[in-house]
Amino acid sequence: MMMNLNQMRNRSGQSGFTLIELLIVVAIIGILAAIAVPSYQSYTKKAKFSEIVSAAAPLKLAVEECVIQQALPAGAVSGCTPGSNGVPATTSNIYTASGLVSAKSIAAGGTGVVSVTAVTGNGLNGEIYAITPTVSNAGNATWALDATTSTCDEEGLCK
Repeated sequence: MMMNLNQMRNRSGQSGFTLIELLIVVAIIGILAAIAVPSYQSYTKKAKFSEIVSAAAPLKLAVEECVIQQALPAGAVSGCTPGSNGVPATTSNIYTASGLVSAKSIAAGGTGVVSVTAVTGNGLNGEIYAITPTVSNAGNATWALDATTSTCDEEGLCK
């Protein structure tokens, strides 16, 4: 028995998706991607910057040892100059990074300010992480972000 063309069309029914349904799915995926990609880039930049923060740890330790050895009174750190009072003269051998740190230093003025600079490239833009010590009443160094020198706070990296 042969079917004519009209009978075949009625029998097959609807199959697949309509153009509107496909456009809605593409629009939803586009919106999700527009939100997800910037968030992902922000998270990866923060993860890379965590190495910069970690690079400051040995420098902080050197200043903290200076504060304890000198038994400094509460207030600003004084006398913790590179090359004296237990603070190493050079910081090049204190921390070896995997390529995200371009410079690290302890301020020469005896203030104990620790500064670490990120590389330009690899997702970072040469941000500076600088922290300033203050001697607490207990004789320990407490650290605060140096707002005048640091550039990482503008992007929310060093929070």
